[in-house]
Amino acid sequence: MTIDSAIVRAFAPTGALRASINLGNPILAHADKTTGAPAGVSVDLARAFAERLGVALELVVFDAAGKSVEAVANEQADIGFFAIDPVRGAQIAFTEAYVLIEGSYLVREDSPLWHNDEVDRSGTMVAVGKGSAYDLYLTRELKHAQIVRAPTSPTVVQTFLEQSLDVAAGVRQQLESDSRAHAGLRLLPGRFMVIRQAMGTPKTRGPEAARALRVFVEEMKASGFVADALNRHGIEGASVAPPGPAEGALEGRPLSITQRSAGPLSPPLPPGS
Repeated sequence: MTIDSAIVRAFAPTGALRASINLGNPILAHADKTTGAPAGVSVDLARAFAERLGVALELVVFDAAGKSVEAVANEQADIGFFAIDPVRGAQIAFTEAYVLIEGSYLVREDSPLWHNDEVDRSGTMVAVGKGSAYDLYLTRELKHAQIVRAPTSPTVVQTFLEQSLDVAAGVRQQLESDSRAHAGLRLLPGRFMVIRQAMGTPKTRGPEAARALRVFVEEMKASGFVADALNRHGIEGASVAPPGPAEGALEGRPLSITQRSAGPLSPPLPPGS
Protein backbone atom coordinates (compact mmCIF):
# COMPACT_ATOMS: atom_id res chain seq x y z
CA MET A 1 0.00 0.00 0.00
CA THR A 2 1.32 3.43 -0.94
CA ILE A 3 2.05 5.79 1.92
CA ASP A 4 -0.14 8.87 1.90
CA SER A 5 2.05 11.84 0.94
CA ALA A 6 0.25 13.99 3.51
CA ILE A 7 1.42 11.63 6.25
CA VAL A 8 5.00 11.86 5.00
CA ARG A 9 4.85 15.66 5.05
CA ALA A 10 3.34 15.64 8.55
CA PHE A 11 6.18 13.55 9.92
CA ALA A 12 9.03 15.07 7.92
CA PRO A 13 8.29 18.76 7.26
CA THR A 14 12.02 19.42 6.88
CA GLY A 15 12.45 16.56 4.40
CA ALA A 16 14.01 14.22 6.97
CA LEU A 17 12.51 12.40 9.96
CA ARG A 18 14.01 13.93 13.10
CA ALA A 19 13.95 11.35 15.89
CA SER A 20 14.56 12.41 19.48
CA ILE A 21 16.79 9.79 21.16
CA ASN A 22 17.32 9.61 24.92
CA LEU A 23 20.67 8.03 25.86
CA GLY A 24 19.74 8.38 29.54
CA ASN A 25 17.70 5.15 29.44
CA PRO A 26 20.00 2.23 28.47
CA ILE A 27 17.03 0.01 27.68
CA LEU A 28 16.05 2.37 24.86
CA ALA A 29 19.36 3.63 23.53
CA HIS A 30 23.07 3.85 24.21
CA ALA A 31 26.25 5.01 22.54
CA ASP A 32 27.91 2.14 20.67
CA LYS A 33 31.16 1.21 22.44
CA THR A 34 33.06 0.95 19.17
CA THR A 35 31.68 3.71 16.97
CA GLY A 36 30.09 6.05 19.50
CA ALA A 37 26.96 6.15 17.33
CA PRO A 38 23.53 5.93 19.01
CA ALA A 39 22.21 2.36 19.04
CA GLY A 40 19.34 0.47 20.63
CA VAL A 41 15.72 -0.46 20.15
CA SER A 42 14.56 3.15 19.78
CA VAL A 43 17.17 3.82 17.10
CA ASP A 44 16.11 0.64 15.28
CA LEU A 45 12.47 1.71 15.38
CA ALA A 46 13.31 5.22 14.21
CA ARG A 47 15.28 3.85 11.26
CA ALA A 48 12.49 1.42 10.34
CA PHE A 49 9.89 4.18 10.44
CA ALA A 50 12.02 6.50 8.29
CA GLU A 51 12.36 3.68 5.78
CA ARG A 52 8.58 3.24 5.76
CA LEU A 53 8.12 6.94 5.03
CA GLY A 54 10.87 6.89 2.41
CA VAL A 55 12.83 9.75 3.99
CA ALA A 56 16.25 10.22 5.55
CA LEU A 57 16.66 9.82 9.30
CA GLU A 58 18.19 12.48 11.51
CA LEU A 59 18.88 11.56 15.13
CA VAL A 60 18.54 14.33 17.72
CA VAL A 61 20.34 12.94 20.75
CA PHE A 62 19.87 13.88 24.43
CA ASP A 63 21.19 12.63 27.76
CA ALA A 64 17.91 12.87 29.67
CA ALA A 65 14.25 12.03 29.12
CA GLY A 66 13.03 15.52 29.97
CA LYS A 67 15.18 17.09 27.24
CA SER A 68 14.04 14.48 24.73
CA VAL A 69 10.39 15.16 25.54
CA GLU A 70 10.88 18.93 25.22
CA ALA A 71 12.40 18.50 21.76
CA VAL A 72 9.25 16.78 20.49
CA ALA A 73 6.83 19.02 22.38
CA ASN A 74 8.59 22.08 20.91
CA GLU A 75 8.71 20.47 17.45
CA GLN A 76 12.49 20.38 17.31
CA ALA A 77 11.99 16.68 16.57
CA ASP A 78 9.22 14.83 14.74
CA ILE A 79 9.04 11.64 16.81
CA GLY A 80 10.39 10.46 20.13
CA PHE A 81 10.49 7.52 22.49
CA PHE A 82 9.21 8.08 26.03
CA ALA A 83 7.19 6.68 28.85
CA ILE A 84 3.50 7.45 28.59
CA ASP A 85 2.48 10.10 31.11
CA PRO A 86 -0.51 12.47 31.30
CA VAL A 87 1.72 15.53 31.77
CA ARG A 88 3.60 14.75 28.57
CA GLY A 89 0.33 13.86 26.85
CA ALA A 90 -0.77 17.48 26.88
CA GLN A 91 1.40 18.18 23.82
CA ILE A 92 2.39 14.74 22.54
CA ALA A 93 0.23 12.08 20.89
CA PHE A 94 1.41 8.70 22.17
CA THR A 95 1.13 5.27 20.62
CA GLU A 96 0.40 2.29 22.81
CA ALA A 97 3.46 0.99 24.64
CA TYR A 98 5.98 -1.12 22.76
CA VAL A 99 8.12 -2.02 25.79
CA LEU A 100 7.38 -2.40 29.51
CA ILE A 101 10.11 -1.54 32.03
CA GLU A 102 10.14 -1.92 35.80
CA GLY A 103 10.72 1.07 38.05
CA SER A 104 12.53 0.07 41.25
CA TYR A 105 14.07 1.45 44.42
CA LEU A 106 17.71 1.12 45.51
CA VAL A 107 18.89 1.53 49.11
CA ARG A 108 22.01 0.90 51.20
CA GLU A 109 22.51 -2.51 52.77
CA ASP A 110 21.95 -1.10 56.26
CA SER A 111 18.76 0.78 55.30
CA PRO A 112 15.72 0.11 57.48
CA LEU A 113 13.61 -0.01 54.31
CA TRP A 114 12.73 -3.48 53.01
CA HIS A 115 9.52 -2.97 51.02
CA ASN A 116 8.36 -0.44 48.43
CA ASP A 117 5.43 0.75 50.51
CA GLU A 118 7.81 1.84 53.28
CA VAL A 119 9.47 4.52 51.14
CA ASP A 120 6.75 7.18 51.40
CA ARG A 121 7.55 8.37 54.91
CA SER A 122 8.37 11.79 56.30
CA GLY A 123 12.12 12.36 56.34
CA THR A 124 12.86 9.93 53.49
CA MET A 125 14.87 11.50 50.65
CA VAL A 126 14.39 9.91 47.22
CA ALA A 127 16.72 10.58 44.27
CA VAL A 128 15.15 10.59 40.79
CA GLY A 129 16.25 11.65 37.31
CA LYS A 130 14.86 15.08 36.52
CA GLY A 131 11.92 14.90 34.11
CA SER A 132 11.98 11.11 33.91
CA ALA A 133 8.83 9.01 33.91
CA TYR A 134 9.36 7.98 37.50
CA ASP A 135 10.00 11.60 38.52
CA LEU A 136 6.57 12.52 37.12
CA TYR A 137 4.95 9.47 38.68
CA LEU A 138 6.52 9.83 42.13
CA THR A 139 5.82 13.56 42.18
CA ARG A 140 2.13 12.64 42.01
CA GLU A 141 2.24 9.58 44.24
CA LEU A 142 4.61 10.33 47.11
CA LYS A 143 2.82 12.30 49.80
CA HIS A 144 5.43 12.35 52.59
CA ALA A 145 8.89 11.51 51.20
CA GLN A 146 10.94 14.30 49.63
CA ILE A 147 12.15 14.08 46.03
CA VAL A 148 15.68 15.15 45.09
CA ARG A 149 16.26 15.49 41.34
CA ALA A 150 19.51 14.38 39.75
CA PRO A 151 20.38 16.06 36.42
CA THR A 152 19.85 12.83 34.44
CA SER A 153 18.75 9.25 35.10
CA PRO A 154 22.30 7.80 34.82
CA THR A 155 23.44 10.17 37.60
CA VAL A 156 20.71 9.17 40.08
CA VAL A 157 22.86 6.75 42.07
CA GLN A 158 25.80 9.19 42.07
CA THR A 159 23.48 11.86 43.51
CA PHE A 160 22.07 9.34 46.00
CA LEU A 161 25.59 8.51 47.24
CA GLU A 162 27.08 12.01 47.20
CA GLN A 163 24.15 13.58 49.06
CA SER A 164 23.66 10.62 51.45
CA LEU A 165 20.03 10.22 50.41
CA ASP A 166 17.82 7.34 51.55
CA VAL A 167 16.53 5.91 48.26
CA ALA A 168 17.43 5.98 44.56
CA ALA A 169 14.53 5.44 42.15
CA GLY A 170 14.87 4.45 38.53
CA VAL A 171 14.86 1.85 35.79
CA ARG A 172 15.61 -1.50 37.37
CA GLN A 173 18.31 -2.44 34.87
CA GLN A 174 20.22 0.79 35.47
CA LEU A 175 19.98 0.40 39.25
CA GLU A 176 21.14 -3.22 39.07
CA SER A 177 24.18 -2.13 37.06
CA ASP A 178 24.98 0.65 39.54
CA SER A 179 24.58 -1.70 42.51
CA ARG A 180 27.24 -3.98 41.02
CA ALA A 181 29.59 -1.01 40.62
CA HIS A 182 29.15 0.21 44.20
CA ALA A 183 29.42 -2.09 47.19
CA GLY A 184 26.86 -2.05 49.98
CA LEU A 185 23.72 -1.41 47.92
CA ARG A 186 20.59 -3.49 47.37
CA LEU A 187 17.34 -3.24 45.44
CA LEU A 188 14.02 -3.46 47.19
CA PRO A 189 12.02 -6.46 45.95
CA GLY A 190 9.39 -5.98 43.28
CA ARG A 191 8.65 -2.69 41.55
CA PHE A 192 6.90 0.56 42.38
CA MET A 193 5.66 1.13 38.82
CA VAL A 194 5.63 -0.29 35.32
CA ILE A 195 7.04 2.19 32.82
CA ARG A 196 5.16 1.98 29.51
CA GLN A 197 7.56 3.09 26.80
CA ALA A 198 5.89 4.36 23.64
CA MET A 199 6.54 6.42 20.53
CA GLY A 200 5.13 9.92 20.30
CA THR A 201 4.72 12.81 17.89
CA PRO A 202 3.56 16.41 18.40
CA LYS A 203 -0.23 16.61 18.52
CA THR A 204 -0.02 19.44 16.00
CA ARG A 205 0.89 16.88 13.31
CA GLY A 206 -2.76 15.82 13.30
CA PRO A 207 -4.84 12.72 14.10
CA GLU A 208 -3.96 10.83 10.91
CA ALA A 209 -0.24 11.08 11.65
CA ALA A 210 -0.84 9.92 15.22
CA ARG A 211 -2.90 7.02 13.93
CA ALA A 212 -0.22 6.01 11.41
CA LEU A 213 2.37 5.93 14.19
CA ARG A 214 0.09 3.76 16.36
CA VAL A 215 -0.36 1.32 13.49
CA PHE A 216 3.41 1.18 12.94
CA VAL A 217 4.11 0.35 16.58
CA GLU A 218 1.50 -2.41 16.63
CA GLU A 219 3.06 -3.92 13.49
CA MET A 220 6.53 -3.82 15.02
CA LYS A 221 5.32 -5.66 18.11
CA ALA A 222 3.30 -8.24 16.21
CA SER A 223 6.05 -8.98 13.69
CA GLY A 224 8.64 -9.72 16.38
CA PHE A 225 10.71 -6.66 15.42
CA VAL A 226 10.72 -5.22 18.96
CA ALA A 227 11.54 -8.57 20.59
CA ASP A 228 14.37 -9.13 18.11
CA ALA A 229 15.75 -5.65 18.80
CA LEU A 230 15.74 -6.24 22.56
CA ASN A 231 17.58 -9.53 22.07
CA ARG A 232 20.03 -8.08 19.56
CA HIS A 233 21.05 -5.33 21.97
CA GLY A 234 21.24 -7.68 24.97
CA ILE A 235 18.51 -5.91 26.90
CA GLU A 236 17.26 -7.54 30.09
CA GLY A 237 14.63 -6.26 32.48
CA ALA A 238 12.23 -5.23 29.73
CA SER A 239 9.45 -7.05 27.91
CA VAL A 240 7.46 -6.44 24.74
CA ALA A 241 4.18 -4.73 25.59
CA PRO A 242 0.95 -6.56 24.76
CA PRO A 243 -1.08 -5.52 21.69
CA GLY A 244 -2.91 -2.24 21.99
CA PRO A 245 -6.61 -1.77 21.24
CA ALA A 246 -7.67 -2.36 17.65
CA GLU A 247 -8.24 0.65 15.45
CA GLY A 248 -11.96 -0.17 15.48
CA ALA A 249 -12.99 3.41 15.99
CA LEU A 250 -11.47 4.16 12.60
CA GLU A 251 -12.72 1.09 10.77
CA GLY A 252 -13.54 1.52 7.13
CA ARG A 253 -10.89 4.19 6.67
CA PRO A 254 -7.75 3.17 4.76
CA LEU A 255 -4.51 3.13 6.68
CA SER A 256 -2.04 5.78 5.59
CA ILE A 257 1.01 3.61 6.14
CA THR A 258 2.18 0.44 4.49
CA GLN A 259 1.20 -2.92 5.92
CA ARG A 260 4.36 -4.79 4.97
CA SER A 261 6.76 -6.02 7.61
CA ALA A 262 9.90 -3.97 8.08
CA GLY A 263 12.84 -5.13 6.04
CA PRO A 264 16.43 -5.53 7.26
CA LEU A 265 17.86 -2.59 9.16
CA SER A 266 20.06 -0.18 7.32
CA PRO A 267 23.77 -0.08 8.24
CA PRO A 268 24.53 1.78 11.51
CA LEU A 269 24.49 5.53 11.27
CA PRO A 270 27.89 7.22 11.51
CA PRO A 271 28.67 9.12 14.73
CA GLY A 272 26.97 12.48 14.92
CA SER A 273 24.41 11.66 12.25
